[in-house]
Amino acid sequence: MATIKLEIVSPDKVVYSADISMLIVRSTGGELGILPKHAPLVTGLVPHAMRVRLGADRDEQLIAVAGGFMEVTPDKITVLATAAEQPIDIDINRAKDAMARAKERLALLHQGAPEAKNIDVERAQLAMQRAMARLRATKTEFQE
Repeated sequence: MATIKLEIVSPDKVVYSADISMLIVRSTGGELGILPKHAPLVTGLVPHAMRVRLGADRDEQLIAVAGGFMEVTPDKITVLATAAEQPIDIDINRAKDAMARAKERLALLHQGAPEAKNIDVERAQLAMQRAMARLRATKTEFQE
């Protein structure tokens, strides 16, 4: 079975490195499936839980990424992530707390509350997306 080398790098370490059969990512242009011998590609990534398929049996691993870039060549995928975590490294309670804080800030904005004038909408939305990616990677149930 054909494989492709995947390397996920964050600013402080190599988060993941293995030969895989397929990678499913959410790019700035939409969802992509990368197989061995894929055409060269460079794209931005949005916060999400990447799906790494390890073999023909559809065994899948999830890895949370907080955005970044991906470069694909026919024999290698390189993900340069602003932050990336494997499920075992994710603090579920911290991710739930971050999601609750982001939801609270966005709710204040939608209600037009006076204290909402100092809230950065884009930052709150990104915090929510990062928390959702972490929770999805750990397969933790949550309400969007």
